[in-house]
This record gives sequence, structure tokens and C-alpha cells, in this order.
Amino acid sequence: MVLESIISPENAENKPALMIFIGFLYTTLAMFISYYIFEAYSSIFMIFLATIAATPIVYRLMKSEEEKDLTDVEEKTLLKEHSKALKAFIYLFIGATLCFSFWYVVLSPNMVNSLFHSQSATISSINGRIVDVSRDITGNATSPVSAFSTIFFNNIKVLLFCILFSFMYGAGAIFILMWNASIVGAAIGSFIKSSLAALIHTCGVNVGTTFCAVSSGILRYTIHGIPEILSYFVAALAGGIISIAVINHEFDSRKFEHILLDSADLLMLAIGILFVAALLEVFVTPALSFDKAVYHSCLGLFSCGLA
Repeated sequence: MVLESIISPENAENKPALMIFIGFLYTTLAMFISYYIFEAYSSIFMIFLATIAATPIVYRLMKSEEEKDLTDVEEKTLLKEHSKALKAFIYLFIGATLCFSFWYVVLSPNMVNSLFHSQSATISSINGRIVDVSRDITGNATSPVSAFSTIFFNNIKVLLFCILFSFMYGAGAIFILMWNASIVGAAIGSFIKSSLAALIHTCGVNVGTTFCAVSSGILRYTIHGIPEILSYFVAALAGGIISIAVINHEFDSRKFEHILLDSADLLMLAIGILFVAALLEVFVTPALSFDKAVYHSCLGLFSCGLA
């Protein structure tokens, strides 16, 4: 098929930056096809179409990593080899997220409402849970440790789903990750839109206002978002490697023990990365308050401040 032949697993690993373009392309096609054919359900159908487009390359990458597990190489070398595939996965996610953000900002409000209806509802639900996490039943702010544990164990659930989907459906975890890309993209796009509106009202349209809105919107969600998504990809790779090994009936061989050991190492790595991501979300991201002071400092570079 045309889309799956655009890039090979070798090119994806050797030139992972190409996956940003692939993610952007797959997602753009999915968005417009779903809107013009399934407008009422486009917010869900675009995720399915993007997943279908991305599944072949993701599956082929996982199969390639499973074949590396069958060779007699040290675990340290294997993890280094897996990092190439993980980099390709992350760039694919970044491309999809940038696509969702870009079209959220530039499309008409009617198209945005249709394409991101489910995502907007999910974001509202998440924001409500964040408020609940940040305050206890008495209305007082909860401790950072309590917020950390809630966020961390919540993310552990997503990680387990990634492993399950990847094991049951091969590259099935790509659906969860595309869904997360659409939510993050919608959140970034919404933040950029509202920031641009406020800044343009004060400073007018110029390079400074655009730069501040876009950069702060991206930083707001990617500081903890990138390591969090990386952990999900690591877990998905672990589940996918085991899935392919079972499909190939390798579970009764000595090499299957090597595959299990490698997958266990990947799983421990995923949990470690998720732990760091939760720390960043609780202790670092809130410290980066994108308020008037930040915009004033940023726009000062362009001779435009906020009153």
C-alpha cells in the first residue's frame, strides 16, 4: 500500500527525524478524510485512520527489534539498539502532536469543534480531576507527595494498557498513543489560541506574540509529556516483542528466555522514566507559570510588554 511504503524500518531508525513528517502526514490525511466522510464522529475516526496508517511501520519496527533479541548479544547492546526504534516512535508521536496542534489553531471553529469534540471533553474531565487532586475534601491544598502518587499510579494504569494492547494486537498500543497525541495536541492548540488572542489584543500581530504563545504552549505540556510518552512507547515495545515471539512459536526455545529478560528490562526502564515524568509534572511544570510576568519578559525581546 502507498502509505506504508513511504518509509522502511531501516530509514526510520537511521533517520528518525523523518518520522516527524510521517506522523504529520498520516494525521493530516486522517483528520480531513474523517471530517469529510464521518463528520459527526470525526474526533474518533481520525484516531482510527491515523492508527491504521501508522500500524505497519510500527509493527515492522517491533518485529525488527524482536529479531535482534534472537541474536546472542549483551543486554546493554540490545537496549542501545532498541533506543533507535524508540527514537523513531517518539518522533512519530511528536509529528502527530504537532499536526493536531497546528490544525487546531488554523482551522475554522466549526471544524475544530467537530474534529476535537471528544478530545475537548476529555481535557475538561482531566482538568476537573486535577482540581480534585490538588485539594482535599476540606478544600485545602494537598501535599505534592499526594499529588505525585495519584498522577504516578494513574499513569501506571495507562502503561499497563499499552503493554496489554501491544501484546494482544501487536502494534495495538499505537491507538492509545495516537489518542494521547490528539489530546496533547488539542490542549497545546487551545492554549496557543487563547494566548494569541490575549497577546494580540495587547500588542497586535507580530513575531513576538506568535513566538511567545507557541513556545509557552509547547513547553507547558512537553516538559513532562515527552518522557511520559517515551515510557509508554518503551512498555509498548516490550509487549510487542513478546507478542511477536509468541506468534512465531518461540516461547518453547531458550531464546525466549532472552526475550523475556529483555522485555523485563524494558518494563523496568519504562516505570523508571514514568517516575521521572511524574516528578516533572508535579514539581517542575507548575513552577513554570505562564502568566503576565512571563509574557512581559518574553515580549520585552520584541519591544512589547503587557500592562
